[in-house]
Amino acid sequence: MTATYDAIVLGAGAAGLMCAAQGAQRGRRVLVLDHADEPGRKILISGGGRCNFTNLHTAPERFLSANPHFARSALSRYGPQDFLALVEAHGIAWHEKTLGQLFCDGSARQIVDLLLAECDKGAVTLRCGETIRAVSHADGRFTVRTDSGEASAPALVLATGGPSIPKLGATGLAYDLARQFGLKVVEPRPALVPLTLSGEDALFRELSGVATEVVAGCGKAAFREAALFTHRGLSGPAILQVSSHWRRGEEVAVDFLPDAAPGWLLAAKQERPRTSLQAVLRGLLPTRLADALAERLGLSGVLGETTDKALRAAEARLAGWTFRPTGSEGFAKAEVTVGGISTAELSSKTMEARKMPGLYVIGEAVDVTGWLGGYNFQWAWASGWAAGQAV
Repeated sequence: MTATYDAIVLGAGAAGLMCAAQGAQRGRRVLVLDHADEPGRKILISGGGRCNFTNLHTAPERFLSANPHFARSALSRYGPQDFLALVEAHGIAWHEKTLGQLFCDGSARQIVDLLLAECDKGAVTLRCGETIRAVSHADGRFTVRTDSGEASAPALVLATGGPSIPKLGATGLAYDLARQFGLKVVEPRPALVPLTLSGEDALFRELSGVATEVVAGCGKAAFREAALFTHRGLSGPAILQVSSHWRRGEEVAVDFLPDAAPGWLLAAKQERPRTSLQAVLRGLLPTRLADALAERLGLSGVLGETTDKALRAAEARLAGWTFRPTGSEGFAKAEVTVGGISTAELSSKTMEARKMPGLYVIGEAVDVTGWLGGYNFQWAWASGWAAGQAV
């Protein structure tokens, strides 16, 4: 016996639950299936367990996609203030941390409970621990088979995310189903992920645990936040941001002293000719980092005995120290995925596939990736809301 619904949502994460709640509250009979044992597993570990649930500075230009304009429609119709109103309606206390990032005062579980409560308002049927065995389409209906039976609906929503953090059960199921129904997939790669170093750059591993505020850049992208040296390479918010733009073989440039005015070393030479570069850097950077940079710059004498040309060269290198990462720590450590189901295949208003009516794709499964800091959750809410108005 095949159970019938108006819509079947694959994936009980942020986007899937939002979509299901919206659709069901519009009177649709909605089934949500997920192979995990509980809903919202990625939500629960986000933001150090407090869920960075949105960002007040959300704007289309803070998302990466082959079509940078695609996200504009959904984000304009369901923005940070809309989700914040929902958070407050559920009595969840929150705070702004930095750079517009909003977190729960309590636990990320409050966001999962919010979504489940919204689903309950529309009597959504939620079934976890269900492995998808097959999906087919005939006579205007999609049929999904799991070990516990079959369900069919005229609308199918792919909300299973990307392959980032496989320990939570992440897979490429959405991509497989998209290809099955003739949709193109932009090559997925890890994003918001630490970068690895080797060769000469690997000498910086001795600084594992040292963090400092920098401007890190790759190509035209640049971010001012903390960078962290690790035993494998580089991490911290600035590096995670850059990683979404970085491709193998490219360099990452780091400005270790973003507040330093041009000519600051020459000024230091005039003011303190008997001091060393190492001593000056120790006053500006963590000691271990200052010592390592001074050693690599090779200026061991006092500033008064160092040529202006050498000091200018040191300034320039400190303002644009280049690293050539050998790779990243991969999907295992990536917070999200760059790439995914091509936006060229989807309606930006409804998230419906153009060539397969009734098929919708939302959240991380789509080729839309936000900056670090709550942007990807806002895309989940906005894309889920958009599809939820259409299913």
